[in-house]
Amino acid sequence: MAQVAMVMNLDKCIGCHTCSVTCKQAWTNRSGVEYAWFNNVETRPGQGYPRTYQDQDRWRGGWVRKAGGRLVPRAGGRIKRLATIFANPVMPSIQDYYEPWTYDYDTLLNAPLGDDFPVASPRSALTGEPMQVTWSANWDDDLGGGPELARHDPIVRKLGDRVKFSFEETFMFYLPRICEHCLNPTCVASCPSGALYKRVEDGIVLVDQDRCRGWRMCVTGCPYKKIYFNHKTGKAEKCTFCYPRVEVGMPTICSETCVGRLRYLGVVLYDAERVGDAAAVEDEKELYRAQLDVFLDPADPAVRAAARRDGIPDRWVESAARSPVYALAKRFRVALPLHPEYRTMPMVWYVPPLSPVVDSLTSTGHDGEDSDNLFGAIDTLRIPVEYLAELFTAGDTAPVDLVLRRLAAMRSYMRRINLGQERDEDIAGAVGMTGAEIEDMYRLLALAKYDDRYVVPTAYGVDEADRGVIEEVGCGLDFEGGPGMGGMGGVPFGEASGRPDAASVETFHALRDRQTGGAAQGEGRVPAEGRVNLLNWDGNGRPDGLFPPRQGGDGNGTDGGGGGGASAPREGGQS
Repeated sequence: MAQVAMVMNLDKCIGCHTCSVTCKQAWTNRSGVEYAWFNNVETRPGQGYPRTYQDQDRWRGGWVRKAGGRLVPRAGGRIKRLATIFANPVMPSIQDYYEPWTYDYDTLLNAPLGDDFPVASPRSALTGEPMQVTWSANWDDDLGGGPELARHDPIVRKLGDRVKFSFEETFMFYLPRICEHCLNPTCVASCPSGALYKRVEDGIVLVDQDRCRGWRMCVTGCPYKKIYFNHKTGKAEKCTFCYPRVEVGMPTICSETCVGRLRYLGVVLYDAERVGDAAAVEDEKELYRAQLDVFLDPADPAVRAAARRDGIPDRWVESAARSPVYALAKRFRVALPLHPEYRTMPMVWYVPPLSPVVDSLTSTGHDGEDSDNLFGAIDTLRIPVEYLAELFTAGDTAPVDLVLRRLAAMRSYMRRINLGQERDEDIAGAVGMTGAEIEDMYRLLALAKYDDRYVVPTAYGVDEADRGVIEEVGCGLDFEGGPGMGGMGGVPFGEASGRPDAASVETFHALRDRQTGGAAQGEGRVPAEGRVNLLNWDGNGRPDGLFPPRQGGDGNGTDGGGGGGASAPREGGQS
């Protein structure tokens, strides 16, 4: 089978939240899911979102292995779920996420003239009452991993004294998270109505809105807490891996807009018959290696023949051969899964962070990119290897140590090349790689072009030739009467903040309207309040509000051109 998967390079994440905001605007910009972030960026160490979601003793997510090797949801089997179907006690409350709020914009904008400047006080998006903002999706970032909040991190509690909070030993890094679109998803197994399903063609996990009955067992079952309940529609919602974009060969919104270019998308071929055995490995520390063994080499002729036999299109197999996800996870082995001990076999993997070590070495007067110095410093990183191991390898430090050494070797090896020195194969050999592999890994991690980072084949039945025609895709929930931005809600800051003007809506929908309609912008379309969104103006026509009205003339501000009443720019003047 084939799975569309993702890798994120944490060395590049700067915590700007651009991915979160663009995902929010595309998928959950409406009432009922104000608190939901399909993509969020967490500060580590920290409690995460929702708070302490990694504490499965409390939240009961993921799978547990019974003595006989059988896997059952940690929250309980069918009888337990049936007994608690009307009152599920093991589920985060709105306080564990945060109470969403908007602002009293009416007071700010329409307050009468006075001595004091009016302010927009926060109001609950749920009740409309004034509130004090005390928590949000990344509150940990305000204290930068400080002890006030970071001590509540379940991993920190587990490691005890091995994570220090003294000023000179403090550390933090950013961890972007989306739904893991697991090979063995607990949410699918937990749903009583069968609304959650894993698509056969690309492995994306989705919620059938027609079948969902709002039992919320999926929220409990997901150990990553990446399924949310829409309190207005009574349905569950989750990250869709931007499937309308992926189906036409485009990357996800979060990947497309990532400032640090840290996300990679690609196809992974895997043996579906081995997933159950790999997820049920007795030793949790072997789960990472077991999942790697499930992945199949797309360059193997036998694998290609089996893929063709099982109906996987040739273009998918070719994409798998060029997949950056397969290269980083299986070939170079520098990408690791998030919490494999949950036994869901996640398909969003991470390259752990190494960056601070170079600055730390340089500040002590040593060569920060010398291989000997780098290898020796890994054991004393400010980010403890044990902490990274609890995140990515169920506590096994050996794979994390290998990844960090390979990243360090890459820096040292490539530094010699950049300085015009001879290639040192001993550096590559010390981490079990060749110089050519080091250079290939460097091209992918540091210099990869757009088409190398995002190798996304079109969906089954979508003609490859269509890819050049489809330039933009609207919200997948935007259908007649649906909960998308074109239906209920559709406001930028929650239902209480009022309707947006046409320019705001155009950011996400005007491209599609204009490309499928006959008229250019400005021809028969007059933006509200004389405004136009320059981000989406294609240069055709002269929309109202784009240029200042002409003074005098025929008295109506027109110059006879087809622009709906806007004057043409004068040659040599300002536009």
